[in-house]
Amino acid sequence: MTTTPRRSSVSRFGICVDNAEYPASLELHKIYRVLPDKDADRHGDLRVVDESGEDYLYPAEYFVLVDFPPKTVKTLNKSYARSIQHAG
Repeated sequence: MTTTPRRSSVSRFGICVDNAEYPASLELHKIYRVLPDKDADRHGDLRVVDESGEDYLYPAEYFVLVDFPPKTVKTLNKSYARSIQHAG
């Protein structure tokens, strides 16, 4: 697991399908925000905002990437923004 500062991103989401090595950080079947990271992609990883609220690298096979309709993405982005406001 590696962390970096938060940055703005194109909205991508993934559903966790394996949390065997990180049960405290990832919940099975939960939708997570996936941030763009070309280096991570090249190494078979995804940068994911996990239960800590920070972004870390996880194996890509732990997630199924999901394409949601635009209205769903907008709703998820609003929810994510509210959760950041409450955390800070």
